[in-house]
Amino acid sequence: MDTPAMRALAVLGLPVSDDRDQESPYRFADGGAFRLEIPSVEGPRVFEAVLKEAETLDVPLHRVSEGSGIQLLTDQDIRDMAQMGHEHHIEVSLFLGPRAGFEPSAMQFSPNGGVIRPRLRGMDAVRAALDDAFRAYELGIRSVLVADEGMIWLHHTLKSQGLWPPDLTIKVSVMMGAANPLAIKRLADLGVATYNCPTDLTIDQLATIRRVTPVPLDIYVESPDDVGGFIRYREIEEFIRYVSPVYLKFGVRNGPNIYPSGYHWESQAVLMGRERVHRARVAWEAIQRLGLAAMMSPLRTVAKDLAVPVL
Repeated sequence: MDTPAMRALAVLGLPVSDDRDQESPYRFADGGAFRLEIPSVEGPRVFEAVLKEAETLDVPLHRVSEGSGIQLLTDQDIRDMAQMGHEHHIEVSLFLGPRAGFEPSAMQFSPNGGVIRPRLRGMDAVRAALDDAFRAYELGIRSVLVADEGMIWLHHTLKSQGLWPPDLTIKVSVMMGAANPLAIKRLADLGVATYNCPTDLTIDQLATIRRVTPVPLDIYVESPDDVGGFIRYREIEEFIRYVSPVYLKFGVRNGPNIYPSGYHWESQAVLMGRERVHRARVAWEAIQRLGLAAMMSPLRTVAKDLAVPVL
């Protein structure tokens, strides 16, 4: 079948359908095809628990990310997380900004209002998110998590003018929602370091994204209930072979939404952090059985420039 749309896409050198006709030719700069990430590490105590559980279960970790946001962390919280990341050579990514879901937004409660929850509402929110980035950087963080197109464009523009710290990277949240190769390529062209794909994309859809852009992709092997609750351990080999370079992320199904977290959720957040590491152990054993362990990025060098101690 030949259609005008297919001819137009072909002229642009773009795929005309989703498929996995070839394995990914791309890797991280260190040669690795995949890395392991624990998300929802809500503060220093949870990070400590994750590190301890990873040591106990012998789970390699490359990155942790946090979702409640920089605005709810004290300076000492941020320093502690940066220090732990530096000592253990693990990237630490903290969420930017006073997103709409935490503010008095009426639209977020409407039937179709979920689209606005991770976004920044107005320039006051944009300025606050930018202050978050600069504050976290001063306290030792070298990776920030975003879910707003405006902040991604601002990062790109400020960096081109020398006004953004050159070693502060942008990681895009799963809440962003871009779900096709062209939208994700556009974000990659603006300089994002990694993109967290929607949790329900098929291997064919993910492989087609990889054909269009080499930007590293984050994929939930197990996703929290509020972003799908999918359990995709049997697809790990396909993620590695067709989507690399890829961060494999481990949420927990059948767990509460703890955002925004704090002391009132800390015991639950610690238990969920430990279980995420346990899930990562399940995946790591599967990876070893499949003979793919050698394709992992090396440890202790990945994040050497992504966190610095600030005393």
